[in-house]
This record gives sequence, C-alpha cells and structure tokens, in this order.
Amino acid sequence: MARGRRGDPAAPMPDAVRRRRREPAGPWVALTALVFYPITWWVARRRMVGLENVPAEGPAMLVCNHVSYLDPVYTAVFVHRARRTPRFLAKDSLWKVPVFGRIMAGSRQIPVSRGSRDAGASLAAAHRAFDDDGVVVIYPEGTITRDPDGWPMEARSGAARLALTSDVPVIPTVHWGTLAVYDHYRKKIRPSPFGATITVRAGTPIDLDDLRARVGDRPPGAALMRETTERMMSAVRALLEEVRGEKAPVGDAGNGAGSPGTGTGR
Repeated sequence: MARGRRGDPAAPMPDAVRRRRREPAGPWVALTALVFYPITWWVARRRMVGLENVPAEGPAMLVCNHVSYLDPVYTAVFVHRARRTPRFLAKDSLWKVPVFGRIMAGSRQIPVSRGSRDAGASLAAAHRAFDDDGVVVIYPEGTITRDPDGWPMEARSGAARLALTSDVPVIPTVHWGTLAVYDHYRKKIRPSPFGATITVRAGTPIDLDDLRARVGDRPPGAALMRETTERMMSAVRALLEEVRGEKAPVGDAGNGAGSPGTGTGR
C-alpha cells in the first residue's frame, strides 16, 4: 500500500481502493473537492480508515456520529477518496444560502424539510438516490451532539426507516477530532495542522437482515424503528469507542443526551 498524503501518514489508501474507477460526479462535486481537500490538509492532521468498507459500486448508506459542524467536510472527502460521490441528507435551509445553495443542488444533495408536509420527500429522494446506485450519508442524531464528552445522543427515526425500507449496505462511520478543532457550543475554533488529528473511520456493514424481514406490507412500526435505531447507533458507538480508545459511559447505548425526534437528516 502506498503512503498517504501529508496529514494522513498513518492511514495509507488501500491498494484495492486506489485501483477503483472513480464514480462520475460532475463539475459541482469537482468544485467542492477543490475546496474541501485543502481544508482537511491544513485544519489538522487527518487519518481516514476503512475506505475499503465503502462499496466500490452500487448503493450504500453511511450512518455517522456528529460532533462538529466540520464533520461533513471530512465525511465528503472520505467518501470521495473511496472513489464514490456522497449524497448528504441536509437541512433545506442550506439551499437558501447564496452560491452554497446552488452547489448543494448541482451536486444532487438531498434537502430535509423537518416538521412539514414535505418531510417524507427527503426519504423518497434518498430511495431514488439508491435506485441510481448512490451513496447516501445521514447523521441520525439530526444535529451535533450536546453530550459534553462528545458521545452520540438520541437518534431520530428517519435513518431507521430508510434502512428498513432499502436493501442496501448500512455502513457505520465515525468522526473524532473535529470537536477539538471546531466546538460550536463553546464557540472555540482551534486549527492545528501539525498537532490535532482528525480521524474518520468506516466499519463493516451492520447486519439488519432479521429486522428487515419483519417489515410487512405496512410501513415499519415505532418499536421496530426504535430497535433498528438502537442497533445502528450501537454499531456507531462501538466504532467510536475503538477510535477514542475508551468506553462510552455506562448506560449509553447511542441514545444519550437529547430529546427524541422523528427527523431524517442533519
């Protein structure tokens, strides 16, 4: 395996990933990459592990923890380095931001309208992305965690509904280190290009076959979605424990601080 670029010497790209043919993406994704890659090189040292767990082709769903508003930059680069194009479920308000909204639309990201009649449209759009062999990225917590130690808080139900009604690999993915660089709640920004390390790591697909087998002709019920959410977030938490080298607090099952919700995206 070849040595990685500056910033990720400890996580070289696997040869199998290097040999992949890049998924066609279009000019807006290329433009975003021109902005995002330098950020990940200079904001902090980066370490990206498990690129081979993102399928080389076909649909997939990444479920991620969310500790900082910097996370999507690293998630996007992670998926792009796996030779795939990320399709984020993100708040529809981002589409109203000048220039940025055009980039979101041009790169075929998926807007989420919470608390409205259009809320289900984002799930339908995600299903269409799967039909188009897309890689969909979702942060099940719905926003950055409020847990003071950065552990995942209670997840919303949209990710479980999408996972149960789609026969696609669901890949747990975690970020750690972005909070040290940008802590939104404490209003701290501390770039550290030669000090802090930001890690993004993807695990192997979560086994959901038994849960999907329980989905009948009707939409999945609340109990099944809750069980699915717990399984997905437990996988995310376990992976985060490995990256952090410490155990989550006793009683935390990926459903820590925060209130229940039914939204779908970030």
